[in-house]
Amino acid sequence: MITVHVVDDEPELRRALARVLESGGYRVRACASADEFLDGLQETMSGCVLLDVAMPGIDGLALQEKLRVVAPHLPIVFLTGRGDIAMSVRAMKSGAVDFLTKPVRRADLLRAVRTAVERAEQSRLEHERIESARAKATRLTPREREVMQHVLAGRLNKIIADRLGTAEGTVKVHRARLMEKLGLDSVPDLVRFAELAGISPAADRDDE
Repeated sequence: MITVHVVDDEPELRRALARVLESGGYRVRACASADEFLDGLQETMSGCVLLDVAMPGIDGLALQEKLRVVAPHLPIVFLTGRGDIAMSVRAMKSGAVDFLTKPVRRADLLRAVRTAVERAEQSRLEHERIESARAKATRLTPREREVMQHVLAGRLNKIIADRLGTAEGTVKVHRARLMEKLGLDSVPDLVRFAELAGISPAADRDDE
């Protein structure tokens, strides 16, 4: 079950939000302050955060900035009774999914939370793809990685061989092996893989 982390200093509102969210099929973790939320924050937490703006101590916008560093995988929906246009613009520019005002309609609340949860799932899948690509990249030998970077730069096998001081046939072998290790079938696949793994093309200079 997906968890919605409610951070609001109003006890009655926390209880009312919990009832609405639980009726929508979510688990609720309610906190009375940003400090309470941060004290219980774990790296493995998932779901989304439903966050008030005006709270004693760390306010909602300040907590958003902290979470961008320590838990960027947790999307935020703001819910406040004292918001303004400038505040909402700041929140949205910093990555908030939505900026709702109190009192909020049940349908609007659940819609915003659903959007945030979907964004969190997309972020999780993207993170998994990146980690998988990086893990696969460690299987390459240094020479295979060099060949890969030259291929990414769009160079032909003959040019790569000249750059590396080896035979064209050897480059072909390295190229075939790296594609096999990475489970790829084409150069476009290799380009997409490199973007995920954070591997850049070899530095450019005039091919002679």
